[in-house]
Amino acid sequence: MAKKIGILTAGSDCPGLNATIRGFGKAARSTYGMDLVGFKDGFRGLLMNHKINLGGSTLSNILTAGGTILGTSRDVPHNFEVDGKYVNRVSDVVDVYNVSELDALVCIGGQETQEAALHLSEAGLNVLTLPKSADNDVAMTDVTIGFDTARMIATEAVDRLHSTANSTHRIIIVEIMGREVGWLTLGAGIASGSDVILIPEIPFSIDKISQAILDRSKAGKKFSIVAVAEGATSSELVAFFDRSMKINRNVHEGESIKASKDRMRELKKKYTGQTLLLANRLEETTGIDSRITILGYLQRGGTPSASDRLLATYLGTKAADLVAAGEFGKMVAYQDGKAVCVPLADVVGKKKQVPIDHPWIISARHVGTVFGD
Repeated sequence: MAKKIGILTAGSDCPGLNATIRGFGKAARSTYGMDLVGFKDGFRGLLMNHKINLGGSTLSNILTAGGTILGTSRDVPHNFEVDGKYVNRVSDVVDVYNVSELDALVCIGGQETQEAALHLSEAGLNVLTLPKSADNDVAMTDVTIGFDTARMIATEAVDRLHSTANSTHRIIIVEIMGREVGWLTLGAGIASGSDVILIPEIPFSIDKISQAILDRSKAGKKFSIVAVAEGATSSELVAFFDRSMKINRNVHEGESIKASKDRMRELKKKYTGQTLLLANRLEETTGIDSRITILGYLQRGGTPSASDRLLATYLGTKAADLVAAGEFGKMVAYQDGKAVCVPLADVVGKKKQVPIDHPWIISARHVGTVFGD
């Protein structure tokens, strides 16, 4: 059985990371007598062999704390920036792993972390991961650590904006995290009673949104709340991307599929997330003043919700069971109310988008929510 375990948190921070560290660490130490080694600031700290002592009372009183006591970064070993260039440093991680005499490495993170862990697993390391993401975008798990808290924060923010929207008779646009998936915006938008919800999975028409807002105004409703994911895209832009993709294929004939997708991904980054443009267009087409609130990092901070603490503790302790059983190269996921073990190869490269026939969307349409399609 594995005796010395390394643990790190990588990618963006979110609520519930400390609760996950605590859940895994206490189970690993108390139940299985394992030694725990923390690495600071994600894979960057692992590469530099920057350790943190997780012994004694280190894991006490962190269940409710936001952030991560280990620190984090977005660096990944298979694509690590050195002097302005990106290099593969997986072999350096293997060296640190061996020098530290680790028996296993536990990585807590989102999509990029799962991919990095797969590279380490393929290099021969005993790796196990746990899914965290405020966006809930990690594949093969029903929910990620941090999502419930982010949804609660976004919901409360929109709740507070209702009163000022009503008082000033304006369109209030709230930008919520979600560059590629709309789970957070959809959940918070429905829970807060937003009149319009715009998510990346459903391209929207400015004209249809404007008409819906004008209809509300004619019905005596003098304000509208628009919850928009940062990656929501108009149908005009979708058509533009489609044309650009065809041109891209012709101009860069022979280019690899990955290179082509990377090129289009960079193009989309330039044109999506145009919340200011949305506000201006709605003002022009409705004649109603619009104001924008961008929640940003606010959604990542603070005390984790009860649900996130429960999920983090459950998945964290399950991870300790799996390490003790020698289950590696996998992610601990939450499916149908239970913790399950999913091969990393089944997780990496997949995007967990909101199905357009998802029950949340159906119920939102039934209560009159507009998606702009």
